[in-house]
Amino acid sequence: MKHIVVFCGSSMGTDRIYEEQAYLLGKTLAESGIGLVYGGAKVGLMGAVANGALRHGGRVVGVLPYFLQTKEIAHEGLTELVIVDTMHERKTKMNQLCDGVIALPGGFGTLEEFFEMLTWGQLGLHQKPMGLLNTDGFYDELIALAQHMVNKGFLKEINQRMLLWSADIPDLLNKMHNYQPPAVGKWITQETT
Repeated sequence: MKHIVVFCGSSMGTDRIYEEQAYLLGKTLAESGIGLVYGGAKVGLMGAVANGALRHGGRVVGVLPYFLQTKEIAHEGLTELVIVDTMHERKTKMNQLCDGVIALPGGFGTLEEFFEMLTWGQLGLHQKPMGLLNTDGFYDELIALAQHMVNKGFLKEINQRMLLWSADIPDLLNKMHNYQPPAVGKWITQETT
């Protein structure tokens, strides 16, 4: 993996560990020679992960919609800032620029971005590893929900295994490096190939 997209909150959350782990992820990516692609803002966990990478010599590419740039939240110290017109263009561009995805703690936007790209993988549109950094158990209920979806017949186990997670950054990166995507997308069968 040469570039990883990180989706995360535009706020810091209630516990200092979220900011610390965001910064540490940026630092770890930089020291591993992996470029960071993220939402381009200087606020919240977004700013923390970018600063962690930048302060340790990493390459950081931000992708920001124009309407958010006008609110003056753009990070000024990035290697590159790509301005797009819409939120959908933002995700498409981020997908084009990355070899894997990590979600840190965040809110609705973080989940929406992460799950759209996870769904693209499920449909066979990409084969990138998708990981949750489960800092302080933040994603425990989401991981349990994925199992509930399998138990109730709404998610195949092979697709559940596309969702990688760990509370430990090196362990998560190792899982992502060793990821093997499903052989076929959700709707692809022998008859359609």
